[in-house]
Amino acid sequence: MIFDTIKVEKPADVIIRQIRELIEGGTLNAGDVLPPERRLSEQFGVGRSYVRDAIKKLEFYGVLKTLPQSGTVVAGLGIDAMRGVIANILELHDTDFHSLVETRAMLEYNAVHLAAKRRTESDLINIREALAKHEAAVLEKKKNTSELDFLFHLAICEAAHNATLKSLMMVIMPDVIDFFDAEAVCSTSSKLKSIEEHKQVLKYIEEGDSKSARKAMEVHMAMVIEFSEKKLSNKR
Repeated sequence: MIFDTIKVEKPADVIIRQIRELIEGGTLNAGDVLPPERRLSEQFGVGRSYVRDAIKKLEFYGVLKTLPQSGTVVAGLGIDAMRGVIANILELHDTDFHSLVETRAMLEYNAVHLAAKRRTESDLINIREALAKHEAAVLEKKKNTSELDFLFHLAICEAAHNATLKSLMMVIMPDVIDFFDAEAVCSTSSKLKSIEEHKQVLKYIEEGDSKSARKAMEVHMAMVIEFSEKKLSNKR
C-alpha cells in the first residue's frame, strides 16, 4: 500500500490563504487597511516573523501595498488575477532547494558587487553590526543562527540600493532559512568558517573593490551550492 506524503503548511502559507479567502469573500476590499503586525500576530496565534513573511510576499506580488501613514492596504488586484498570483506564491514552497540556492547565489553576487560601489558609511555600520551579532551568537553556540546570517546578507542587499534586488531576496530567503534550520546544514566549525568569509566580504565592500567582493561571495556560497547539488542528485 502506497501512501501520499503529508505536507504540513507553514504558518506564512496559512496566513496567505486566509487573506485570500477574506478578499474572495468580500470581507477585505481594495483600499481596506489590515490591522497592525502585532495585532495580526495575536489573531493568527503565530510569531510576528511569520506575519511579516506573508505580508512581504503579498506586497511583492501586488496583492497588498504599504502606504505611508496608512499602513498595509489591499491593492486593487482583480479576484481572478489575485487567485493566480497567490497560487504562484504558494507553489514557491514546492521548488527544490537547489533552485532556491541557485537563485540566491545570483542575487548575492550582484548585491555584493553593487554594495561595494554604492555603500554609504551608514550601510557599512549596519553590515558590521549584523556581522557582530551573528558572530556573537555562533560563539555562544546558540541554535538556529540562520536568521542572523541572513540579516548580514540583507544588510549587504540594502547597501546595494536596489529595491527589487532586496525584495527578491526577501521572497526566497525564508524558505532557505527554514531548510537550513530543519536540516542542520551548518556545524559549529562551518559556522565559524562562514563568519571569517563574511569578514572577507565586508573588507572588500569597505575598500570599494566590487570585483574582489563578488569573488569573496562566490567562495562563501560554494559550500551551500555544493550541498544543494548533493541534495538534488539524491532526489534523482
